[in-house]
Amino acid sequence: MKHNIEKSVQKHYQNLLEKISKRYVHGQAQAIRAVNESIVSTNWDIGRYIVEFEQGGNPRAKYGTSLLENLSKDLSLRHGRGFSRSNLNYMRRFYLFFPICETLSHKLSWSHYCELVKIEDELERSFYYQQNLLENWGIKELRRQKETGLFLRLAASKDKDKVLALSQKGQIIETPEDLVKDIYVFEFLKIPEPYIVSENELESRLIDNLETFLLELGKGFTFVGRQYRVTINNKAYRVDLVFYHRILRCFVLIDLKINEVEHGDISQMNTYMGYFDKEENAEGDNPPIGIILSREKDQFLVEYATYGMSSKLFVSKYKLYLPNKEELKHLLDSQSEKI
Repeated sequence: MKHNIEKSVQKHYQNLLEKISKRYVHGQAQAIRAVNESIVSTNWDIGRYIVEFEQGGNPRAKYGTSLLENLSKDLSLRHGRGFSRSNLNYMRRFYLFFPICETLSHKLSWSHYCELVKIEDELERSFYYQQNLLENWGIKELRRQKETGLFLRLAASKDKDKVLALSQKGQIIETPEDLVKDIYVFEFLKIPEPYIVSENELESRLIDNLETFLLELGKGFTFVGRQYRVTINNKAYRVDLVFYHRILRCFVLIDLKINEVEHGDISQMNTYMGYFDKEENAEGDNPPIGIILSREKDQFLVEYATYGMSSKLFVSKYKLYLPNKEELKHLLDSQSEKI
């Protein structure tokens, strides 16, 4: 009897402990959000004050280019750190680029906004803002996506209207085409130049860096397996990497090629897709998507080799190093008129 009472008291105590712990963690999160909202709102106001002063006309012209320098010195004397000239410039740009305070998302920290206001192009800046809200990137991931030119890589294969939609809404995954990039960047593998890696080594390195690889693939991917066994006519084949996409509700099959893709590679992927559609899909699953990632590709060969095949088979290139953003911008300009 005494043992049962003690057990009951212990259970109630554990419930109390859990309740207090959850409330404390929730309170901490609320406090962090409140502080972040205050910082963002305050820095927006400071940026507004600076811009309004600059627009005051000739009587204030004597401050000119030295305004931020003077403010930095005087505010630092009064309040200490946080008022460097570069930080004041971020505040100024913050107001100029995001002039309506009520539309600001407080999901983003001041550090996020500092990264965003570094982007001169309005479309590109708007894309990273919207995409950050969709995928809840941390500051480290936002920086990486900027450095790897995610917007330019996605926009390069789209027409003018789709580029505009991309900047306004971010990358919304609704079709297989929305899922695939023209160029994938695997700089996180840190393979030294000049690189010589086998397909097996490339695959292993991607699995060893699975978390970052999933971020590069995009939202919605879950890992299923590597070297996934497929048996057809009593003969074994293996798909390099298999994922499931929870938004599109389908398998995504990836084959890696260290050289230029050939028509046989495309035929093989089409076979894998057929197998998964007939043998692996469960009720409610959509047809699989196939992606061949190759070092190089001949666009005409891909076009001819995929003629009449499923529109869900894609061939994309990968780069092991950060892409040249000027080349990506040139590619985007060649795809559509300047917006």
